[in-house]
Amino acid sequence: MEIEEQEKSYRKVAEATDIPRNSGVKVTIDEEEFALFNLNGEFYAINDFCPHRGASLSEGFLEQDKVFCPLHCFDFNLITGESEIVSHLRVETYQVKVEDGSIFILY
Repeated sequence: MEIEEQEKSYRKVAEATDIPRNSGVKVTIDEEEFALFNLNGEFYAINDFCPHRGASLSEGFLEQDKVFCPLHCFDFNLITGESEIVSHLRVETYQVKVEDGSIFILY
């Protein structure tokens, strides 16, 4: 018996004004936590947990197109989810859209 995969849809998670430029916040959809970032006016979403030690990436700092883990400074590209520092580490990335000032994540 096959398990049907839940159909993905855009889910509203925040207002654009809720996230100051060059910062991130934690948002939740169906008990799943995401890190949502405003990088120079562009919004990105990734899994909130660092795969190394489980730190909240939404509490990390942004530099160029990466977030750095607040515990051990491992980097994660906001577009690809890949780490340049530790090549076997990566986080899931999610499509984001903004409509009428509201931010949506495809989940």
